[in-house]
Amino acid sequence: MGAGGPDRNLDAAGRRHEAGAEQVRGTRLGFALLLKFFEVEARFPESAQEVPTAAVEYVAQQVKVPAEAWADYDWQSKAIQRHRGEIRAAYGFRANTEEDQDRLAAWLATELCPVEMPRDRLAAAVVARCRNDHIEPPAPGQVRRLVGRAVTDFEAQFCRSRLERISHATRSRLEDLVVGRGDETGEGAAGAGSVAGGGRSHFAELKTDPGAPGLESLLAEVHKLRRVRWLELPADLFADVSEKLVDAWRARASKEYPANLERMTPARRLTLLATLCHVRQTESTDSLVDLFIQLVLKINTRAERKVDKELNAELKKIRGKEGMLLRVAEAALSEPSGTVRRVIYPVVGGE
Repeated sequence: MGAGGPDRNLDAAGRRHEAGAEQVRGTRLGFALLLKFFEVEARFPESAQEVPTAAVEYVAQQVKVPAEAWADYDWQSKAIQRHRGEIRAAYGFRANTEEDQDRLAAWLATELCPVEMPRDRLAAAVVARCRNDHIEPPAPGQVRRLVGRAVTDFEAQFCRSRLERISHATRSRLEDLVVGRGDETGEGAAGAGSVAGGGRSHFAELKTDPGAPGLESLLAEVHKLRRVRWLELPADLFADVSEKLVDAWRARASKEYPANLERMTPARRLTLLATLCHVRQTESTDSLVDLFIQLVLKINTRAERKVDKELNAELKKIRGKEGMLLRVAEAALSEPSGTVRRVIYPVVGGE
């Protein structure tokens, strides 16, 4: 045995013992943190960084382990798999499966997506549904992908169902708004071209809001309304969906350019155009009423000003009109039952 041999063996054994003790402390703290995290979030953290430092320090004090031991917790070991299984069993949960994720995606597509909820709220709904069903939810990244899949499936089904309600003639007229088929001058056989065709300029016109109150704005809104009605969209096109969803698709259509629409699938392009025209029909009717009321008020105001101006001008032409008006008033008061010809005419100088 060489010099120093026993000392080296003792040192190695001591280091192994310390490493084992640190691993035990890290395992104890890791189990406690997983337990508390699952209690709050109904899921496990994806990494050590997801657990707040303040929570690590607090739980470390409770289990009487240094907070630094959290860094020694092995996220790839069999111990963490055992810990997760024990924690799920303690709370009556089970791990999610591919079948669970398929059911969640179908539930989102049929129940929640039709009301156009934001994606972050859809993700929160998935976690809440899993908690209610005592299923460990997928990781946040998986939840985002699940939500994206559900939204895509819903929109595809929504577009297909709208397209089935639109006649071939209406589809062709909607396509004309984008690709520009038809008579640009707005004149066609039997007057049909007056509200069809025209291509890109007509699509842009449909997206514009009414201008300042006036005859031109009124006629422009009448033109829009005629064009939309000529499309002959079905009255029940959006009867089975929420107004919030229709408004959201109308907003999407308003932000699109013809070139972008042309690159879309026919079902999506026609659904966006139909939504815009469907809502625009109601908006144009309301705009026409408002414009007409404002135009009538404007005409009345101008007429009153014109009459007042003319009366003032006529009054200024009469000399001594104040005295004459005074004499007329006195004559009328002195003989209120008399006739104008007998009482008033003599005062003002005769008939």
